[in-house]
Amino acid sequence: MKIGFIGLGVMGKPMSSNLLRAGYHLVVLDLSKASMDDLVALGAERAETPQEVAERCDIIITMLPNSPQVREVILGHKGILKGIRSGSVLIDMSSIAPLVSRELAKTLLVHGVDMLDAPVSGGEPKAIDGTLTVMVGGPKIIFNRCLPIFSAMSSSAVHVGDIGAGNITKLANQIIVALNIAAISEALVLATKAGVDPESVFEAIRGGLAGSTALEAKAPMIMDRNFQPGFRIDLHIKDLNNVLDTAHELGVPIPLTASVMEILQSLKVDGLGNNDHGAVIRYYEKMSLVEVKRPIAK
Repeated sequence: MKIGFIGLGVMGKPMSSNLLRAGYHLVVLDLSKASMDDLVALGAERAETPQEVAERCDIIITMLPNSPQVREVILGHKGILKGIRSGSVLIDMSSIAPLVSRELAKTLLVHGVDMLDAPVSGGEPKAIDGTLTVMVGGPKIIFNRCLPIFSAMSSSAVHVGDIGAGNITKLANQIIVALNIAAISEALVLATKAGVDPESVFEAIRGGLAGSTALEAKAPMIMDRNFQPGFRIDLHIKDLNNVLDTAHELGVPIPLTASVMEILQSLKVDGLGNNDHGAVIRYYEKMSLVEVKRPIAK
């Protein structure tokens, strides 16, 4: 069985590397020749178009920036639909609008192709070490068939419902992550402005109800002034745009998410869109005229 992997960016490249390490045969495609060269050096085969990937593979994975790119790769000129065979499976691991996932799945099903929407959480570090969380929507029988593939890239893959449910779950995840980071930022700025060591605050609260994966991941980075992207502000803006669009379509008010979206937009205007989303703290620091960092050792 050959797997096609389209999209070798910050997430897709390490994910495809882990598939190769697990023994899968890969055909890869990306706009970056250098990224393809790196994967070919690890044993992958290269392709020139999405159509060629589909012609050569039984399962095709896409890991792309957003809905328009996924739609273009599947339906566009020399797209996947031009080459895919009945009985094949398309797994879209991008984070896109759930209604787009449903639209594409209907089109593919007419051609005898099943689709899973399977966005991931964990950012680049977990993509590298193969411990991503995968949220999967689509036919349960197809999920079960693809579970070994997910296991090669993740520590958790959960079937959450019909097609589109994976991306709905990812949107819920992104709401919680965004609000967590904003809360962490407010708390650490407050402590710093009051003259309390933020590292001591972190150690004191991490084992209680305020403890979270977000706190464990982001508080040390903030105090080290490390805003190298595990997940860029620009990408979180993209996800929250999908959150807000979907919520408005469904008639669901989400005022807290809307507030964090404005914070992210402010940071983008300040030229920080490529920073890790932990840089939300820089918005609060700017307003409060403090900087959250570890105390200087004496």
